[in-house]
Amino acid sequence: MSSPLRFDGRVVLVTGAGGGLGRAYALAFAERGASVVVNDLGGDFKGHGKSSSAADKVVAEIRAKGGKAVANYDSVEAGEKLVQTALEAFGRIDILINNAGILRDRSFTRISDEDWDIIHKVHLRGSFLVTRAAWSHMKNQNFGRIIMTSSAAGIYGNFGQANYSAAKLGLLGLANTLAVEGRKYNIHCNTIAPTAGSRLTQTIMPQDMLDAFKPEYVAPLVLWLCHESCQENSGLFEVGAGWIGKLRWERSLGAIVRQKNQPMTPEDVQNKWAKICDFSDANKPQTIQESVSMLNDVLSRIESQDVSPNPTSYSASRSSTGFEPAQSIGQKLPSITYEYTHLQPILYALGVGMSTKDPDHLKFLFEGSEGFCCLPTFGVIPAQSSMLDGGLSSIPGLNIDFTKVLHGEQYLELYKLLPTSGKLTSEATIADILDKGSGAVIVLDVHTYSGKDLLCYNQFSVFVVGAGGFGGKRSSEKAKITVNPPNRPPDATITDVTTVDQAALYRLSGDWNPLHIEPGFAALGGFQKPILHGLCSFGFAARHVLKHFANNDVTKFKAIKIRFAKPVFPGQTLQTEMWKEGNRIHIQTKVKETGDIAITGAYVDLTPSSDQPSAKAVGLKSDLVFEEIGRRIKEVGNELVKKVNAVFQWNITKDKKTAVQWTIDLKNGSGELYQGPAHGKADTIFTLSDDDFVDLVLGKINPQKEQRNLPYTDTGHLKPSGSVLMTWTTIDSPGFKILKILSKLLESLLRLQFHF
Repeated sequence: MSSPLRFDGRVVLVTGAGGGLGRAYALAFAERGASVVVNDLGGDFKGHGKSSSAADKVVAEIRAKGGKAVANYDSVEAGEKLVQTALEAFGRIDILINNAGILRDRSFTRISDEDWDIIHKVHLRGSFLVTRAAWSHMKNQNFGRIIMTSSAAGIYGNFGQANYSAAKLGLLGLANTLAVEGRKYNIHCNTIAPTAGSRLTQTIMPQDMLDAFKPEYVAPLVLWLCHESCQENSGLFEVGAGWIGKLRWERSLGAIVRQKNQPMTPEDVQNKWAKICDFSDANKPQTIQESVSMLNDVLSRIESQDVSPNPTSYSASRSSTGFEPAQSIGQKLPSITYEYTHLQPILYALGVGMSTKDPDHLKFLFEGSEGFCCLPTFGVIPAQSSMLDGGLSSIPGLNIDFTKVLHGEQYLELYKLLPTSGKLTSEATIADILDKGSGAVIVLDVHTYSGKDLLCYNQFSVFVVGAGGFGGKRSSEKAKITVNPPNRPPDATITDVTTVDQAALYRLSGDWNPLHIEPGFAALGGFQKPILHGLCSFGFAARHVLKHFANNDVTKFKAIKIRFAKPVFPGQTLQTEMWKEGNRIHIQTKVKETGDIAITGAYVDLTPSSDQPSAKAVGLKSDLVFEEIGRRIKEVGNELVKKVNAVFQWNITKDKKTAVQWTIDLKNGSGELYQGPAHGKADTIFTLSDDDFVDLVLGKINPQKEQRNLPYTDTGHLKPSGSVLMTWTTIDSPGFKILKILSKLLESLLRLQFHF
């Protein structure tokens, strides 16, 4: 169970805290250690009158329970005075709950100027004035939590509350902007729309409803949103009666109505109305940048479209823009050659945070060091040239705006150690293109060779903003999947500070995008300053795993998969959390200053530990067979995954002891072979001696014949003659599927006449 949320040392200002919701907030914060300023003008629900008794009673309640509180009786229109009370009494202001409110309900035609103005003065202007008074103090201390109180009437509208609804929805807009401006100062602003018994509702709610909608059922949400460990920002929540729900905007994909050089008419709108209002596959924009980007994309499509009659929709316009995913899938990009000296691996190591302050780093930074080597993640550098050098633009059907391309996910697998200098060739293929509504995802497979030797395989998943809506599939069996970490505390955590020049240094490895160094360009992308390269954070996380779980032994690194969740700014602190599950290390990287998760769904696969014998160490005959299996899976893995859909673990024995384990995964992604036990549960486990395995491959053992002669035991084991033991997780296991196709898979191996 998690530890109680405490607010010791925090100072909270609650407006309208003399009763109802405000009182519940004040009592709850004080009970958990906060010092509370109880503000209440003391008037009635219409805003008439003034009294100190309401605030005084709440202060007395808090003090009677041993808490700290002072009263303030000013109107929220005197925002500076409220904040000054907090500063004089407690020396700071950490949390502000804008709760004060009144009602002047009238049908729209009966609302007077006074009814309209006073509602906006108390709700909207009052919240603005108090928040403005607190803002600079929160900014200077690099911490603040603000709650705006909206209403279901503001979200949905309500008869007789035009003035109230307008003010309450205005608070949401104010909160969203404060969330954007305050984020870099660790000031978070969220909005709640509560339903609870209060002075505003006691005259319209019967007693049984007042009992059901207690303010105490709203306070826990407010406390959580205001705790330092909560990273929610710009959220909108409905809450009441013990229920909480989060709201978000949703937007239909819409339709392009206007055609280039032609008038746009109401009839055009009428003809497209069904499409405009169709929320099938709707997207959910979260920032104004997404809205602006979408409209810019529309303009570019209109300007580039052919003048043809009646284009049917936004998605139908794809054909006129040259974005034709069906033409692109399977296309190969031009081969890219990457020639380098020892300088490039050293620059890369510096770019991902290595330093001579750590003696373990010297072998990555000094070419004269014994054991000088490349960081494994340097494998992305020669591969990324396929994209950065304009290779994607050469593909038919990919007429997209490359200024709107974002890096979504990355997978890297090493087959051999990367040379510290040399000439590498990368061959890239468009593996798939996915339709995510608000954008398209291009899945790019890149194989990198040194001569004829395959060194590594990369899979780039890039998101193209505004290129979605073409009616394509949303997922792909070819994409390497992300995996969530275990539901337990991490086994290890490493914290590393990036420098303010980290992006300037990393870009020397070849990613020259000005988004990472030029403030003006970053602003066009919606960022207040240049952001760190995603692959730089990727490098930090990978070397954290290599350091903690492999003692910086690059031979133990096998593969890494990462999803980029949020940007990192140079100078921020990266905190990598790690969970060990066999040879797989699950990872999650956070920005320590904000708590934002920058890398998620990630893992690093290591080779088996040195205490486990390897095939090459004991000279197994089966080693060559598995190497060939690995090569063939890379060629036809997608087809095998569709046919087999299972994971097979092979325990190869020598002298009656397990010498090595291999796993053939024909269930996930595009299939793979790796040394070590299965990640998770294998569908079938084969235990064979090295000699029997080779006989099996050569057809000298017929497992189907032996299955007919020998029944299953109670444990589900099949025990043929000799040393073969096959374990099925179910009676209907697809175990024999792999045996039936094994000979076909290895036809080329036999033709090469390997001699065992």
